[in-house]
Amino acid sequence: MLNDGNLQTLTEYLQKTLIPDPAVRRPAEKFLESVEGNQNYPILLLTVLEKSQDEVIRVCAAVTFKNYIKRNWRIVEDEPNKISDPDRTAIKANIVNLMLTSPEQIQKQLSDAISIIGREDFPQKWPDLLTEMVTRFQSGDFHIINGVLRTAHSLFKRYRHEFKSNELWSEIKLVLDTFAQPLTELFKATIDLCQTHATDVNALKVLFSSLTLISKLFYSLNFQDLPEFFEDNMETWMTNFHNLLTLDNKLLQTDDEEEAGLLELLKSQICDNAALYAQKYDEEFQPYLPRFVTAIWNLLVTTGQEVKYDLLVSNAIQFLASVCERPHYKHLFEDQNVLTSICEKVIVPNMEFRSADEEAFEDNAEEYIIRDLEGSDIDTRRRAACDLVRGLCKFFEGPVTGIFSGYVNSMLTEYAKNPGVNWKHKDAAIYLVTSLASKAQTQKHGITQANELVNLCEFFVNHILVDLKSPNVNEFPVLKADAIKYVMTFRSQLPKEQLLEAVPLLVAHLQTESIVQHTYAAHSLERLFTMRGANNATLITPAEMAPFTEQLLNNLFKALAIPGSSENEYIMKAIMRSFSLLQDAIVPYIPTLIGQLTHKLLLVSKNPSKPHFNHYLFESLCLSIRITCKANRDTVGSFEEALFPVFTEILQNDVQEFVPYVFQVMSLLLEIHTSSIPSSYMALFPHLLQPALWERTGNIPPLVRLLQAYLEKGATTIASTAADKIPGLLGVFQKLIASKANDHQGFYLLNSIVEQMPPDSITQYRKQIFILLFQRLQSSKTTKFVKSFLVFINLYCVKYGAIALQEIFDGIQPKMFGMVVEKIIIPEVQKVSGQVEKKICAVGITKILTECPAMMDTEYTKLWTPLLQALIGLFELPEDDSIPDDEHFIDIEDTPGYQTAFSQLAFAGKKEHDPIGDAVNNPKILLAQSLHKLSTACPGRVPSMLSTSLPAEALQFLQGYLQAATVQLV
Repeated sequence: MLNDGNLQTLTEYLQKTLIPDPAVRRPAEKFLESVEGNQNYPILLLTVLEKSQDEVIRVCAAVTFKNYIKRNWRIVEDEPNKISDPDRTAIKANIVNLMLTSPEQIQKQLSDAISIIGREDFPQKWPDLLTEMVTRFQSGDFHIINGVLRTAHSLFKRYRHEFKSNELWSEIKLVLDTFAQPLTELFKATIDLCQTHATDVNALKVLFSSLTLISKLFYSLNFQDLPEFFEDNMETWMTNFHNLLTLDNKLLQTDDEEEAGLLELLKSQICDNAALYAQKYDEEFQPYLPRFVTAIWNLLVTTGQEVKYDLLVSNAIQFLASVCERPHYKHLFEDQNVLTSICEKVIVPNMEFRSADEEAFEDNAEEYIIRDLEGSDIDTRRRAACDLVRGLCKFFEGPVTGIFSGYVNSMLTEYAKNPGVNWKHKDAAIYLVTSLASKAQTQKHGITQANELVNLCEFFVNHILVDLKSPNVNEFPVLKADAIKYVMTFRSQLPKEQLLEAVPLLVAHLQTESIVQHTYAAHSLERLFTMRGANNATLITPAEMAPFTEQLLNNLFKALAIPGSSENEYIMKAIMRSFSLLQDAIVPYIPTLIGQLTHKLLLVSKNPSKPHFNHYLFESLCLSIRITCKANRDTVGSFEEALFPVFTEILQNDVQEFVPYVFQVMSLLLEIHTSSIPSSYMALFPHLLQPALWERTGNIPPLVRLLQAYLEKGATTIASTAADKIPGLLGVFQKLIASKANDHQGFYLLNSIVEQMPPDSITQYRKQIFILLFQRLQSSKTTKFVKSFLVFINLYCVKYGAIALQEIFDGIQPKMFGMVVEKIIIPEVQKVSGQVEKKICAVGITKILTECPAMMDTEYTKLWTPLLQALIGLFELPEDDSIPDDEHFIDIEDTPGYQTAFSQLAFAGKKEHDPIGDAVNNPKILLAQSLHKLSTACPGRVPSMLSTSLPAEALQFLQGYLQAATVQLV
């Protein structure tokens, strides 16, 4: 309902979500989450956003609205539509206008919401969106025009990374037909206005932000291919881009040294646009290229070292890098003087470690690490300079290495004169060597291909080891971090003895005060521990680590106590990797370490904010459990004592991010138990069946596995003490089977129920189970469902016998068994994949052929030979992995918006379970023996059925099975 009372209530709850105290904030967030399914809720939010007098509440409503759209707009197959159709229509009718008339902070949020809706609905379900936006270009009001441009940018941005498809091409064509001409007109008009208002600084600010957005749209619309329209209008765009690059407007220069001004942002984007054309459309762009190279070169030589120019400089260098690796621009760089000039004026100055970098290193370590280690999108000058070195080395490796070797030597000489003052010279020298030597690199192996002209080992011994070995680990932290990073980068190039020499030094550096330094040490060790040597064993062995094991574990855990590193994902990952490498060697330390890990878990569960850290923390817990219980299964109880109190708290407080992890660790613990199921688990059993838990996609795989563990260890206990919960268990199966995305999980659960539960405990439900499966087969039959269905009916047959299977089918509807054999088993069994699954089907079909009288004596007899042929096909033919065209999209696990996706813990992995086990080792022999037994019961029948209708090739295979089993048919 839209009334003042509801608006007032909503406003009060929004206010509470802004209060830092979780006791007030959490319930308010939960309340809003609980009402977001109500019709009119989004309209209420938009009304608050439009009408509230309180600016903060308006922004809060805008953010809440955007997140609501992000979570709920996408319609997921098999799941209820979370936003009613009238609400969807009302939102689309009002949101563009509301966005364009709102203040900038709110405009940004609504613009994002439009692009989320657009991703799903544009163009089919929202055909008038573009025309509505384009008409606003005529308004002449640049607040509105910029709103349109910003929204168009967030809508078209995805063209930069979408895979080519006909659907994408037709969407881009539609956009170009509607948008390209008005955008070009707007571009020209805006440039004219810049001339008119050349002295009005406020007008210029608005106009230049429009030009930047227009340039970004140009990039997105030209990314996939060169559109005909832009090719025809290249003169207009390129001439204006070139003029803007060379423009210098005193009014737009800023005093701020950190923040990039409008001029810098616009020029950066133009450099990107020029690089795009130089790389992808070099033939068409050739007439314009020389003047862009000149303009960008001049830009580089005249731009200062301030941080605000970083994006501009790095994009300008990236332009040169993309030009210099193209064969037909090679001539521009061939002259030795040009190369020297590039090295001297562009590369060396941009490799310097500036005071801004030093500040980031000391005060903003996390940001520094993301930029330096992970090569994030925040383009740094250093990275761009490094890319340019690589680009130049493609054609001019010898001359470039020669020029730089001189620089490296002179930098190192300067450093040696006065290390305390000149340490930055050495830093630049290391960076230069690294960028020169690195030709190809992977996340897994570091540098995989190096420049032959650089001697990495010699440099390591002469210049890197010295820093690692210096007795004061906290002195010159930047150089120490460089040295550690060098070991990590060139780990695949350095000989093993040098790496082993580095290990204890890296362990010592885990104790340093500098966050960057101990993070790099942890990351370096983690990477070294993953390296593989001969016969795929780890390069560094637990025995070689023995002298440092205690120190390593101590220092890693101590590093988590250093201020700023309490949730350091690199340290946690190094702990996980150390456990994994050292295996049994960690057992003596686990009693102490498990306490520290659970304490850490309790702390982070109060407010989970670092997903990677949390993931590695759970992985480390799983490793502790696995390794210790492998040595002694009885220790499982002590882990449960340590972990259950924290797990209980996580489940009671419903910490969404952690719940799927808790279920995985509990499965791992329960699977280790050898005797009956402990009462502590049985107490939790009813809670696991609550429908609310199953609403979240991320919970489904770990919950199914946990229920399977309950069935494996405690089926008899459930049947005797919790029989009233069996309908709940089957309710879960029924919910899962209805969803195309999760039906296989429903079958995992059903197979465990059939295999583990005492037969009489589920007798009354069996028929209903089969009816549900048939209803789903009729409503939507997919390949994935059919494969799971085949495994299930054959498992049922193995467990209860072929007669029971035939009777349950024919009990639902006369002759149904024959239909299933003819329409599903015979044509589809070739699609079953997986060794265990194939074995179950082979044993089941063998039983149908040889232990089901109806197959011999009724109208089903005509199916006997085709079924035998299908079974021989399952043994001998390649698997049929074709999928009908309309089904290709089904298996993709799509988790909308903010729902916690399921993160599989590698070290909580489940062993593959074979329900048949050793009872049947070779199903082909079983078939031969079973046919022999059948033929002795009714002599003459089997050979005559075979000779009349089994193809010769299949008969030949069958003869082979009979010989191998040393039996004959009579």
